[in-house]
Amino acid sequence: MIDLTDEQRLLLQTVRRLAQEKIAPRAAEVDATDQFPWDWVDLFRQQGLLQMMVPAEYGGGGIESVTTLCLITEELARHSLAAASIFASTPLTSVQLLKKVGTPEQKTRYFPQLSTGEKLSAIALTEPGAGSDAASLQARARREGDHYILNGRKCFCTMGDVADFITIFAKTDPTKGVNGITAFFLETKGTPGFSIGKHENKMGLRGIPNVELILEEVPVPAENRLGQEGEGFKVVMKFFDTARAIVGAKALGLAQGALDCALAYAQERVQFGRPIAELQAIQFMLADMATEIEAARGLVYNTMARIDRGEKEVSKYSAMAKYYASDVAMKVTTDAVQILGGYGYMKDYPVERMMRDAKLTQIYDGTNQIQRIVVARSLLKGGSRLRQTN
Repeated sequence: MIDLTDEQRLLLQTVRRLAQEKIAPRAAEVDATDQFPWDWVDLFRQQGLLQMMVPAEYGGGGIESVTTLCLITEELARHSLAAASIFASTPLTSVQLLKKVGTPEQKTRYFPQLSTGEKLSAIALTEPGAGSDAASLQARARREGDHYILNGRKCFCTMGDVADFITIFAKTDPTKGVNGITAFFLETKGTPGFSIGKHENKMGLRGIPNVELILEEVPVPAENRLGQEGEGFKVVMKFFDTARAIVGAKALGLAQGALDCALAYAQERVQFGRPIAELQAIQFMLADMATEIEAARGLVYNTMARIDRGEKEVSKYSAMAKYYASDVAMKVTTDAVQILGGYGYMKDYPVERMMRDAKLTQIYDGTNQIQRIVVARSLLKGGSRLRQTN
């Protein structure tokens, strides 16, 4: 569907081998214990994956392609959404943001730290009373000399208690709605007033912490502001354009992994004297699953290419990719459980975990209902321009 470069092909071969040998055997244990897999972090760092998108002039891998980021994410998600999330988090939540909105000074300060792969990153937008409605953020940031002072609470922060850097969004002017939001690059280690609250006990994506962040008079140097005051909403929209494509890639991986499992099981499971793969009912399910995955793959890969080409209007496509691929993942994983029957409901097989994980892809980085609104508004805006030209 896409023409891979030799570099991409070799990288994917390496990741596929690592996923089969190191990720797949541990995936069920990580899910069951809900313990963060630091050995996977070490594995990814040693292979240069966490630092691959840091510019080469700062000691990183120098890879610019979002397509490469998504392809690796998809490959890892075939075996573990947790592994895919660890891999994608730092390139997405710090490296990409610094590339897009960081000052030269910020890049010089932070890229060398990120180039070792030893620093992890997260992003904190959601609050108890503000999810899709970013204008309702209650976190506040006030300027005091050469620092901002942050106060508030964030929830559902993925990897928040293991991250060295967190991009925090707070209001510097509460009277301006989304135009009063500002983004800050917070160094978590040893920063006074910053603490971790509740650890969420989740249905899926287990092994990856989702935590509450507590900000009590947290000082952040003014030079750690990302963009200008009031530009935080623009910053987060730049994040979402790529993040939603990556969620689509995660969903693709989950769906493909579930299909792989269901296909293998259907050819081994004998009922009525023959493998159930010979039953038309099962064949129709497998055919639909494969077709839906390929349709989603085309949409996700198209979005990756648009991002890499630097197209300005990609929000519609990233929203499409996110909601369609995640809806497909939910359906395919559910059908995989059905094909495995009673065994599909047991933890001896990975499809029940994949089904639980797939549900999250329909929710985070903007619910699928919000994605449909993004697409519809883009279509209606385009229709308005068309009428004006007629």
